[in-house]
Amino acid sequence: MKILVSDKVSDEGVKILQQTYEVDVRHGLSPEELIAIIPQYDALVVRSETKVRRAVIEAATNLKVIGRAGVGVDNIDIQAATEKGIMVINAPDGNTIAAAELTMAMMLALARNVPQAHRSMNEGKWERSKFMGAEMRGKTLGVIGLGRIGTGVVQRALAFEMKVLAFDPFITEEKALDLGIELAELDQIYAQSDFITLHTPLTPETKHLINDEAFAKMKKGIRIVQCARGGLIDEGALLKAIQAGIVAGAAVDVFEKEPVGLDNPLLNLENVIVTPHLGASTKEAQVGVAVDVAAGVLAALKGEPVSTAVNMPPVPQSVMQLIKPYFQLVEKMGTLVAYLAEGRIQTVEVEYKGAIGEVDSKMLTIATLKGVLNPILQEAVNYINAPTVAKSRGIKVREVKSEETELFANLISVRVRTDKGEYRVGGTLFAREGRIVTIDGYRVDVTPKGWLLIVPHNDHPGIIGAVGSLLGEKNINIMSMQVVKTEQAGKSVMYLEVESEINNDTLLKIKASNGILGAKLVNFNGK
Repeated sequence: MKILVSDKVSDEGVKILQQTYEVDVRHGLSPEELIAIIPQYDALVVRSETKVRRAVIEAATNLKVIGRAGVGVDNIDIQAATEKGIMVINAPDGNTIAAAELTMAMMLALARNVPQAHRSMNEGKWERSKFMGAEMRGKTLGVIGLGRIGTGVVQRALAFEMKVLAFDPFITEEKALDLGIELAELDQIYAQSDFITLHTPLTPETKHLINDEAFAKMKKGIRIVQCARGGLIDEGALLKAIQAGIVAGAAVDVFEKEPVGLDNPLLNLENVIVTPHLGASTKEAQVGVAVDVAAGVLAALKGEPVSTAVNMPPVPQSVMQLIKPYFQLVEKMGTLVAYLAEGRIQTVEVEYKGAIGEVDSKMLTIATLKGVLNPILQEAVNYINAPTVAKSRGIKVREVKSEETELFANLISVRVRTDKGEYRVGGTLFAREGRIVTIDGYRVDVTPKGWLLIVPHNDHPGIIGAVGSLLGEKNINIMSMQVVKTEQAGKSVMYLEVESEINNDTLLKIKASNGILGAKLVNFNGK
């Protein structure tokens, strides 16, 4: 596989990629140049300079993952990537400290007029009285967005003995209490805050979140810190609010249009501090995002789920650690049930019993669906496009959860219904090793690796030996064998784990043997 790094990324991240794959580092590519060469690459690593638009993605015939060494993915067409089954990942943790610290630096600079005083002294002046500031202790800080960076700002603001009001529709009261802050609606934040800082992504819903209407509700003398995403604040409305005396000062690191033109009026205001998008500009942050995105790209190229994928269901790192050992197991269970199923698949149901049912299992369900669909479809199915592929074929997917377990502390079951019947597979972990423990309700113990030969047969002497002899003639080694009696009198099923693939002629000979009712070879290795 080949990886293209098209923007300046820390060498530490590039070296990690080079340990496993061929890596080309090519900066400053034009859109036409990128489109021309992208078909030869399996992964693309960018920062913010490279624009990965739909035309690039449509030309990327081998691309499996796009890695953004940073948080924002505004320069990547997420919809186009998702439609094509390309994973898009970012590095949200690597620059958390840098962004939180810059926010506090901006807030302190606003409170104490540091840049203005510095400029005055450079001009040979000594104007102590002109730059009278304000203490942050006892002031109310309004934080809009309590993600990693917003939470980091809260922790630092509390150390300054500030009162913190926070708005985030996805944060519970319990979490707010743990942080030592108070949840509030936006109008309350506008009315009561002395400082406001934003830490939300830029979406159609949050674009120009701070606008004329919002400024009209704010306490006179408010100070605004904008180190999140350009476009969250209507810059024209901010200008008017400053001119009207509502806003005493603003510190802006990100802008609607970057680089910022000299005609932007915010650059010429005495009470506005501006910096050129420095949120992640520390040596530590650049190393952090490069290393994080490199690890994510390597995992994606191995076909593994990545917790920082932006076009997959979000999975907290703590949850990912719990569910990660199950991914390979549930995918193989899906593969097995797909081989068992006859007829057109109508529904796929995944049931979680025990402690595994208490966590967010959406990603495990997607992994199961990937396993079900890959053996029956010509197109490649992955974690990104599996739900879309299933929906386009009218396959209904559902999760069932239960605290009750029988023999196992945790049990995951996959049930597929077709127009001809129902097929079931169950699995669990033994010391973190995945094992299939039930097939169509019958107790088995199968390691989902290599090949599994399933042979239903009449329960007569000599049949097992006959199958073994046919395999021996072809030098196919049997790793393990189990025989299960079915509910039908005189009928049993052999499950043979074999070391190598069985060709079609041998399968036909097995099927034609006396007393054999059929034979299916399950390939757990994938296509």
